[in-house]
Amino acid sequence: MPSAVLRSPAGYLTSVAVAFTNTDGNADQVSVTNPLPVSFAPSAADAALAGTAATSTVIGPFHPVTGRAVMLTLAGTWTGTVRLQRSTDGGATRLGLTAMGAVYGEYAANVCEPVWEESESAALLYLNITLTSGAVTYRMGQ
Repeated sequence: MPSAVLRSPAGYLTSVAVAFTNTDGNADQVSVTNPLPVSFAPSAADAALAGTAATSTVIGPFHPVTGRAVMLTLAGTWTGTVRLQRSTDGGATRLGLTAMGAVYGEYAANVCEPVWEESESAALLYLNITLTSGAVTYRMGQ
């Protein structure tokens, strides 16, 4: 079967352009030399949650900046579990994270990795630390 050739019936194509309003109020066409002015104005990040826990405790809240990775570092000689929890009601309800229905954000060893990227500006993150021995040094920030 031969391939189809697409032709414009009138012999020309209409131009379609993306434009934006410049500071003078005029339309500026988007091009390689004049890209669409897109900026991400993040909210102010909370200071990182950092410290050492030698007993079971809940640390938080941490208010992440939307669209940016949250980094978690756990270090030390410890036995237990550190669970990352999320709340959208000011901490009244804290839920453990899941990914595709499986537990996510639960650690039983030292880590240094991005653990979450938030999309909701009202969300708060907590570390639920349950220790059976030792002390864990933690840092959660952006």
